[in-house]
Amino acid sequence: MDFDRYKYVRFERRGRVIVAALSRPDHLNAVSGEMHRELAPLFTDLAHDPDSDVIVLTGDGGAFSAGGDFDLLLEQNANPFMLQAAVAESKQLVFGMLECSKPIIGRINGDAIGLGCTVALLCDIIVATETARFGDPHVKVGLTAGDGGAVIWPQLVGFARAKQYLLSGDLLDAREAEQIGLINFAVPAEELDEVAFRWADRIARAPQLAVRSTKTVINMELKRIAHAEMDAGMAYEAMTMGSEDLREAIDAIKSRRKPTFVGR
Repeated sequence: MDFDRYKYVRFERRGRVIVAALSRPDHLNAVSGEMHRELAPLFTDLAHDPDSDVIVLTGDGGAFSAGGDFDLLLEQNANPFMLQAAVAESKQLVFGMLECSKPIIGRINGDAIGLGCTVALLCDIIVATETARFGDPHVKVGLTAGDGGAVIWPQLVGFARAKQYLLSGDLLDAREAEQIGLINFAVPAEELDEVAFRWADRIARAPQLAVRSTKTVINMELKRIAHAEMDAGMAYEAMTMGSEDLREAIDAIKSRRKPTFVGR
């Protein structure tokens, strides 16, 4: 695997376990344009890495990922042609995770928001520090939750809960996320490594042909749903990416005021 092609993902090997850490800690691992381009092929690359059987996905610093970088969103708002590449990258990222036969353990060390939440929820086993928050606030900034959130949330918590959180954009803490089945484990910060790597090592010791084929079978339905929804979801998100509401939402956040949305 060519680690040198990655600037915003840090790698570490622990036996047959490979750790991939989102690494833009000064920005809470918010996804910039360059980082988005790196994430698109990440799980395809990891799937073909001959020296690992299990992936642990985490973030550097105090957050897992704060989601999309506001500067990137404003650039895409002003230049719709930038969206074409972003749409293809988003689909490559989601399907890369779903098609990766190696189990992915999410070591969620802090907040997982927006795209960061989608990536966290697409992991196969999710272990989070109890102080982490999860949420997909696309609608709060005038965007359709089309980059994978509408695919994975209903499969984890059902349609009623998915609508509650995706239509409101509300965040929930890790303990509540565990209780409703959004994640597997919420643990104290000092136990995060012990629990995450215990699961990673346990699965790495299992018969890999059986493990990988079992994950492949489970993910067949998720891939079917993603194929049915992602094109429409990304088209709707691209449409809202050019909206006045997006510009208003970001300006309001930067100005620390309440936004006034106009619905266009």
